[in-house]
Amino acid sequence: MNFELFITRHILKKEGGNLSGPAIRIAIISIALGLAVMIISISILTGFQKEIRDKVSGFSSHIVISSYDFNNSLEYTPVMMNQPFYPGLDTIEGIRHIQVFATKGGIIKTDDQIEGVILKGVGPDYNWEAVQAWIIEGRVPLIQDSAKTTEILISSSIADKLHFSCGDDLRMYFVSEGQKQPRGRKFNIVGIFSSGLEDFDKQYLFGDIRQIQKLNMWHEDMVSGFEVLIDDFTELEEMGEKVKSLLPYHLKSETIKETEDQIFSWLELQDMNVIVIIVLMVFVAGFSMISALLILILEKTNMIGILKALGTLNLSIRKIFIYNAVYIIGIGLFWGNLIGISLSLLQSSFSLIPLPEESYYVSTVPIDLSLGYILILNAGILIFCTLMLIIPSYVITVISPIKAIRFK
Repeated sequence: MNFELFITRHILKKEGGNLSGPAIRIAIISIALGLAVMIISISILTGFQKEIRDKVSGFSSHIVISSYDFNNSLEYTPVMMNQPFYPGLDTIEGIRHIQVFATKGGIIKTDDQIEGVILKGVGPDYNWEAVQAWIIEGRVPLIQDSAKTTEILISSSIADKLHFSCGDDLRMYFVSEGQKQPRGRKFNIVGIFSSGLEDFDKQYLFGDIRQIQKLNMWHEDMVSGFEVLIDDFTELEEMGEKVKSLLPYHLKSETIKETEDQIFSWLELQDMNVIVIIVLMVFVAGFSMISALLILILEKTNMIGILKALGTLNLSIRKIFIYNAVYIIGIGLFWGNLIGISLSLLQSSFSLIPLPEESYYVSTVPIDLSLGYILILNAGILIFCTLMLIIPSYVITVISPIKAIRFK
């Protein structure tokens, strides 16, 4: 039988004495609330980052392949669709899909208003999964191989501003190089979407890529570039390098972090807020445990003196109190996990807390629960708090057995 564990169990059976009981309960509450706050904070942060990341990727994909002649305008230098990597790039492990696209700037004109927009032309191979989740009315355009279509998908911000509804006709005007007069095109609105990203919503429309090819007088084998979707966003840089290595010399690839660096830099700044919360909560829990341990030592001073008089080593007595503290930490972790995970699941399932979408880009507080970071938080608090208790447990070594036995 382990001597230290035997004495620890004896102390735990009588835990809750007049002196140590309140301190122990405060320590448990501190650990439970601290862990709950950390779980909720990280769940919200990762959920928010994932939501924004998926929305931005829905407009421009994870990796974009285009010509090196691209001059940061809306008009890409066309590239041939017939490339050695298309469409077989998605057979590479980690790459989910590859699709063609083309963009062209235009102007929507109504009787009393005009609005500058970007028409994003897509082909039959376009993955509508992300955009489908944003549809609030109607459907996505039906783009097939047989013939080009005039169906387009517009955002709710454009529809509200220019007073369009699903089913209305829309006239856009385009200016192409070498043409003195703008060319008008009539489109039919078959769907309205809202992603929550106002900067993107007020610019982008989705339509048939063949409309842009005809406007630019491109051959049907010409596109602005290729969009690549990957399976795991955490491998974005690695997959970006892999795609880059497969391209011919006249093409380049850029990851979404490179093309939308301001958004992703802003998202990375949010990590600092959570780090500050975690550090504060860990220190609060640690100092609460130190207080509880010192009070427990004070209450058990008489027992410490008897154990020392019987020849028990200081190290063994310190282990007794450390084991006791670890048990208290464990109770706090249990309740912290229960509270934090329960509240996160409630928000994830029922969206109890709404947000103004124009400010936060999401309509409710997003949650992304991950077993990995929950385990890391639990292990981190247990290890850190235990280490913090090693120094205060040194008080036991300076207790005199004679004075301790007389202590009441």
